Amino acid sequence: MDITQALTLLGGISPQVFMKRYWQKKPLLVRQAIPGFKPLLQRAELFELAADEDVQSRLVVQEPGSSPGWRLAQGPLARKTLPPLKQPGWTLLVQGVDLQNEPVHALMNQFRFVPDARLDDVMISYATDGGGVGPHIDSYDVFLLQAQGRRRWRIGRQKKPVLQDGVPLKILTNFVPEEEFVVEPGDLLYLPPGYAHDGIALGECMTYSIGFRIPKKAELASELLHRLAEDAEDALGEVLYRDADQPAVAQPAEIPATMLAFAEKAVQEALQDQHALARGLGEYMTEPKPNVWFEAMDLDNVALAGCDLRLDCRTRMMFDEHHIFINGVSFSAAGRDATLMRLLANQRQLDASAAKMLSFQAKEQVASWVLAGWMQALCP
Repeated sequence: MDITQALTLLGGISPQVFMKRYWQKKPLLVRQAIPGFKPLLQRAELFELAADEDVQSRLVVQEPGSSPGWRLAQGPLARKTLPPLKQPGWTLLVQGVDLQNEPVHALMNQFRFVPDARLDDVMISYATDGGGVGPHIDSYDVFLLQAQGRRRWRIGRQKKPVLQDGVPLKILTNFVPEEEFVVEPGDLLYLPPGYAHDGIALGECMTYSIGFRIPKKAELASELLHRLAEDAEDALGEVLYRDADQPAVAQPAEIPATMLAFAEKAVQEALQDQHALARGLGEYMTEPKPNVWFEAMDLDNVALAGCDLRLDCRTRMMFDEHHIFINGVSFSAAGRDATLMRLLANQRQLDASAAKMLSFQAKEQVASWVLAGWMQALCP
């Protein structure tokens, strides 16, 4: 992707300018970001996905006059459990549609001017007239693409957000909008984290939310330390604590200073591998989500000669200076293989002429990915 090229998707500015001026700073509304856009899934197809036990879905129903006034149901949601289409004020939310539908995955790829390590998924929201999830604040960046019908958005910064009590949703009690506008199919709204917003359907509508993950510091620390601990078992071996010089003690409950020093040395040695943290981070960021599974091919070998390669839409592949990461697995790569693997990760496909240049070992690796269902070999 040429990040200096102006895009209609971003209202005539380049990804480079967008990231500098707007990303995590302020909202951007783009009229007709995708001119003539039509839903990539029909309503019936979305309802079918919501009923799948491997897809995360939620139903939000507004119930005026009742307490707490909102009802939340978690999927899977069979069609018969959804309210009638003529009933106003309900919303169906289906997560990870990009993992289930190639056109939706292709839509998400238009936003890859942001690192893949930050890109999360596409959620589709279907709502009847008046439907919404109430004014709320997200902790992540999001692009809201109107796919069908119209929706009224109210947005604004909130100095001291307060949530309603006794409600199954995180709805603000003191929401004061700063801007209000109605969007139509093809319109796109970017909101940075912490920007309060409230979207209300004006008739039947669908909205596509392209969301971005924001790892928490504590979450990363916990995950990386756990991975380092697993590596340490192999790297440090079965070295035992020894205290032949330990004198008799009058305070047996006190932890010996020598034991603390032994523990500190163990941690330092576990961190001696300068690539350990980077390797752990890449494996974690490419780990498939819990509800993602791949269908392995029942073949003894795979002939890749003359075949184009394409990553499955569920596969996460990234790289750093020293490693290639795919679906939670890492390996070192250098030279031509590293160049081609990075090209595959960036483009999510590799044509036959480029694949032919992979080394024998790399071709074996790729063949194992095809067998695992992580990649397709498109042969003439």
